[in-house]
Amino acid sequence: MKIYIKQILALLVVSLIISCSKEEVCYEADLVLVNSKIYTANADQWEAEATAILGDKFIFIGSNEDSSAYACGSNRVLDLKDSFIFPGFIDAHAHLKGIGYREITLNLQGADSLKNMLTLVQIHSNKLSDGDWVVGRGWIEKKWPEGRFPTIEELDAISDKKPIALERADGHAIIVNSLALKLAGIDRNTLDPIGGKIDKDANGEPNGVLIDKASSLVESIIPKRTREEEKRALREGLNRTAKMGWTQLHDAGSPLSDYEILNELKKDEGLPVRIQFYVSDGEDGNKFLDEGPYLDPDHYLTSRGIKFYADGAIGSRGAAFFDKYDDYETKGFLIFQKEETMPKLIKALVNGIQIQTHAIGDLANKITLDWYEEAFNKVSTENRIIENPRWRVEHAQNIKPEDQKRYSDLKVIASMQPSHAIGDLHFAHKRLGEERLKDAYTWKNLIELGVVVVGGSDAPVEIGDPRIEFKAAVSRKDLDGFYEDWWNIEEVVSREEALYMFTKWASYSVFEEDIKGTIEVGKLADLTIFNKDLMLIPEEDIMSSEVTMTIVGGKVVYSK
Repeated sequence: MKIYIKQILALLVVSLIISCSKEEVCYEADLVLVNSKIYTANADQWEAEATAILGDKFIFIGSNEDSSAYACGSNRVLDLKDSFIFPGFIDAHAHLKGIGYREITLNLQGADSLKNMLTLVQIHSNKLSDGDWVVGRGWIEKKWPEGRFPTIEELDAISDKKPIALERADGHAIIVNSLALKLAGIDRNTLDPIGGKIDKDANGEPNGVLIDKASSLVESIIPKRTREEEKRALREGLNRTAKMGWTQLHDAGSPLSDYEILNELKKDEGLPVRIQFYVSDGEDGNKFLDEGPYLDPDHYLTSRGIKFYADGAIGSRGAAFFDKYDDYETKGFLIFQKEETMPKLIKALVNGIQIQTHAIGDLANKITLDWYEEAFNKVSTENRIIENPRWRVEHAQNIKPEDQKRYSDLKVIASMQPSHAIGDLHFAHKRLGEERLKDAYTWKNLIELGVVVVGGSDAPVEIGDPRIEFKAAVSRKDLDGFYEDWWNIEEVVSREEALYMFTKWASYSVFEEDIKGTIEVGKLADLTIFNKDLMLIPEEDIMSSEVTMTIVGGKVVYSK
């Protein structure tokens, strides 16, 4: 009997110890998020209710009940009831400094008519002294009731004593006044530069529209901004990016001076979002080919690639096509030249440099793939630092079916911006005709071919709002629900595919799929949190959702 009593007492003590241990266990965590619906983008654990973060990484993903061992003690716990958590959204193509300057200079993006745009320019001009430059960006005529570009006469009426230069939203054309043309030395005898066009009227006189490389004839004489102005613009761009819900931005072509400023900001005050920095082709690109890539062990500021331009844009009729535009006597034009570009492509393969090339027209896409393939064939995998270099084509808007297949065969990444499709549907049929649009913005077909398709916004060309990009990808309709039967509605993607485009696939496109892009234990704790379930709500409700919090590396960088 005594033996039994001792055994019972021992069992009670053990049970009590276990019970106390369960109550007292509290694992260290810096931030615990509970009572939410989490979409991990990880097929092995698609949904969860809670997550815990220590340092800059996830240490727990699971149920509310199981999170109690982290949601305890002095750990910071946030109850996110009625919130929906996603892996950090990534803007895989944008222009950081341009976003910043849009916020602090003459922003014409909101002008809903030509009249409104000219009024904004007039108001801004009135604040300046004679001789000062009137510089603005963001106008786009495709939804204006007037449906046309501004004219040089309209800008001359604003001022003939101040040079005016207004950049179209796509960055591929500017309209200037007569004084700007005079200061730049542009007249009827000025030849078009390679990769650009000086548009002229019926009498052969420049009409103020400068397309692609021709715009540099004026832009080169605009007083350069100071380093402090550049720094302010980059800081504004970073903060705007975090506020919109993006946790990383792929900066699609900038000078090395921007990288140096960002590195300075990173050291002095930290970056609110992660930046993948692509160096612009040219002198800086040549330097980077010898020195790069620049890798950051903290994964906040990494540069491993160079940006090339194959052609222009459809809106300014600079995109290069096999056949001429339906509304103009041009096929567009190629910007880069093979004799200059091919040696760089080969050197990039040998030195482990990633290439991204802007290509919009069907000819530009074919030429880009041709040159990529030729470079791949000239440099064997044994002579490359990276066997699969993951080269990208930016925009990839119009691709013939045979070249869509080549994207897959060559393992080329298609970096596409869904918002371009819902904007271009208002005018692309006038430029290209309905038949050519069968090969336009072919997101779904590329995915089905096994191509990695990543999503971006191209801000400040577009707004830079992840809700717009997500909605465009899953609906292919503009924000008013408008579309046309010839707009290939079957090319929409599923909500899961749209999520991948802005998370795991975007991470893959910059060699970071092992450290982020999904919510998994051990990965970087980047999160975008909405107040509505993007995966289930009707598509017409997506724009009524709001980003309530942006978390990067376990730190809350934006909270509504």
